[in-house]
Amino acid sequence: MFFQPKTPEVICIGSCSQDIFFPSDEYVIYDTPEDITSKQKAAFEVGGKFRVPNRYEAIGGVASNTSIGLARLGIVSACYTHIGRDTLGDWALRELEKESVLTHLVQRESGIRTDLSAVVVLAKSGDRIIFHNRDANERLVIEEKKLAGAEWIFMSALNGDWKSNISKVVSHLDQSSTRLALNPGQHNLKDDPKLLLALVARADVLVLNKDEAIELLMYGFEGEQSLLNDERFLLETLLAKGVRCVGLTDGMRGAWAADGTDFLFAPIHTLGPVVDSTGAGDAFSSGFLAGRVRERPLRELLAMGMLNSGGAVTKYGAVDGLQTRISCERLLGNVQTSEF
Repeated sequence: MFFQPKTPEVICIGSCSQDIFFPSDEYVIYDTPEDITSKQKAAFEVGGKFRVPNRYEAIGGVASNTSIGLARLGIVSACYTHIGRDTLGDWALRELEKESVLTHLVQRESGIRTDLSAVVVLAKSGDRIIFHNRDANERLVIEEKKLAGAEWIFMSALNGDWKSNISKVVSHLDQSSTRLALNPGQHNLKDDPKLLLALVARADVLVLNKDEAIELLMYGFEGEQSLLNDERFLLETLLAKGVRCVGLTDGMRGAWAADGTDFLFAPIHTLGPVVDSTGAGDAFSSGFLAGRVRERPLRELLAMGMLNSGGAVTKYGAVDGLQTRISCERLLGNVQTSEF
């Protein structure tokens, strides 16, 4: 691998795993509109055995996916994660290095297993259900001194003693000019939404999907529940918490972005047939954040996020469909955005 500086522009903190994909069309979808954070369920026959014509393997985990997405777009990124000193860990490290991601912050430990996920891809739509086993990522311990020098920290779903790790990141932010990009995980939202709302106030960038935004803002919310289904209300409320720039996604419906001055919408922009939505959110995050790091206007942040996610969904796994800086610049003008 060619030489890269050891001071990354963005440190991506969070998970790394191997993902194994099993596409299937032998399921039934049920609508559950009464469940505001989980409006559809997929059902398989109890006791059934389903033949999968092919399977796919790819690196996964939000920190891995986002650091690779940033590197493809010309941002010097590092992955701060915890993996086992095992065969899967060796493989994951090679995958990161192959993508020019800095790996000096990757923690390795003997006697534990690198994380593994089984992804059932709903072949009719490209949606997915993920079964993940966390072993190594539960043991991630952030060392504050190792955050020095980075312009940005991207913090995603954290496992293990995640509140302690957040306190170290906040301590670093207090003593530096480092900017925070935040993409909270579902279990973090459920565990301590109050802490995450305090962290939102420290963030320059917040990226999350609509269900996550609703869940976050339901904490202490005393207004009409129907308001939480309105994207403009969600964005305005999140901005009022202190974050400077928000990217909000909602699957096939598209995405929204706001910075307090502009409120923009973009429909989905796929670069081919949709086969797997697993990496769409992380791809959006890396595109959106890359634009912010390069101080591009909000419209381009949203377009970069949509373009990146629109490529990711055309491939199995989170990284094969990611855009490069060159392809992004070439295709960026094709993405439609509008005020709302």
